[in-house]
Amino acid sequence: MPEKKHIVIIGAGPGGLCAGMLLSKRGFKVSLFDKNSEVGGRNRPIRLGKFVFDTGPTFLLMKHVLDDMFALCGRRSADYLDFIKLDPMYRLLFSDRAVQVYSDREKMREQLSDAFPEGSAGYDAYLKKEGERFEKLYPCIQRDYSSLKAFFSWDLLRAVPSLALNHSVFTNLGKYFKEEKMRLVFSFQSKYLGMSPWDCPALFTMLSYLEHEYGIYHVKGGLNQIAAAMAKVIIEQGGAIFTDTAVKSLIVGNKTVKGVRLQDGSEVLADEVIVNADFAYAMTNLVEPDALQQYSPDKVAKLEYSCSTFMLYLGLNTRYDLPHHTIAFAEDYVTNVSNIFHNKILSKDFSFYVQNACVSDDTLAPEGKSALYVLVPMPNNESGLDWETLCAEKREQVLDTLETRMGLTGIREHIECEKIITPQTWETEENVYRGATFSLSHKFSQLLYWRPHNQFQELRQCYLVGGGTHPGSGLPTIYESAHISAKLICKKYGVSFAVVE
Repeated sequence: MPEKKHIVIIGAGPGGLCAGMLLSKRGFKVSLFDKNSEVGGRNRPIRLGKFVFDTGPTFLLMKHVLDDMFALCGRRSADYLDFIKLDPMYRLLFSDRAVQVYSDREKMREQLSDAFPEGSAGYDAYLKKEGERFEKLYPCIQRDYSSLKAFFSWDLLRAVPSLALNHSVFTNLGKYFKEEKMRLVFSFQSKYLGMSPWDCPALFTMLSYLEHEYGIYHVKGGLNQIAAAMAKVIIEQGGAIFTDTAVKSLIVGNKTVKGVRLQDGSEVLADEVIVNADFAYAMTNLVEPDALQQYSPDKVAKLEYSCSTFMLYLGLNTRYDLPHHTIAFAEDYVTNVSNIFHNKILSKDFSFYVQNACVSDDTLAPEGKSALYVLVPMPNNESGLDWETLCAEKREQVLDTLETRMGLTGIREHIECEKIITPQTWETEENVYRGATFSLSHKFSQLLYWRPHNQFQELRQCYLVGGGTHPGSGLPTIYESAHISAKLICKKYGVSFAVVE
């Protein structure tokens, strides 16, 4: 590479930061632009006075993938981040029982035996078979699918039987567990993709396997510290990050992306552009409507999207006796899930997730206080729900439920500060198409070759990272999307991906 090629990255989310880190290490000039005042995108911190919350992701799965991204830059993640392994990983709360979920297998067997009539009989078979599935499928996740030749790889052909094409996650788990609630212990993870376990392809049964195999981690200060650490590495390697700097559009000529136009009208030219904005938002807002065919606004509208979320971030002047992570299931979970994904209506009986990270990390709130994070899955904005009208009512309903189901008596009296994000504000303030927090759904027709390609198929000199491209949503897979796009750019310019100190 006789001269430094200029890589412009739109969005400082996990994918954009990871790509910037990998490419700046390999001698590219990297300029990263983000509309927010802090890096991270939906992985950035929310600061309310002295309380700190993660905006989005709170589970760090497959920590080794993150470790690998730092290692590819000749660095150790532990030199930048303080990791805390959680065991129990989380508590599951049903209407009639609670289950502590451990990565320690003996403790997990004991929990299953105590909580379910069928006990832990299917647990070892589940670990064995899903481990085998993961070993076959993970190489397929790490590949790019920019061409049919790449699609018809030996890795994928060998893995086809493991795709279990005629099964969902829920039905696949029937091979191991009979009771519905037993299956929910190992299938609610479909929500990480914004999908129902009854619709989510069986291959994603490996999500729960990954928790039990590798464990779940917290990062001191919140998972937002991962974004801050990646930004630090980019700066150390000579890259530039511009916050409070929104991108208005791509500069496109002859189906080639030549740079970006900023909100203030100025232009920044580039040899390659990486888009880390929400995919559907980018296709409908950052390019002219007639510039695309496969992903024109009309065709983007016809794609299938994940669910949304209603978020409550509560700074409390007290501490409750709660685990780090709690997932509570609606009493009629099937109806709740159907209302979210199919009927697109609200449920009075709803599932929710509560993070009480202060039990493990005292940096997130003042002494004796706590930063409570509450997430309630909701229909995306195809529902047509008026969240300006519904927001206050839903807040009261969620607080009532925290009191009755979680035992958080008098919680309203303890709220010092709060922030709410609704499906509508995900769309209008966070630039998330239809408020679909987990981007495109992960049905088979929107996976692998059929998901938007990392080397974007409609525009030259344009690459995608994030949940809306291959491999999909979730921090580890988003880091893999950055890894794939960075390798494609390096290959184009004949740059070795090996780490040279």
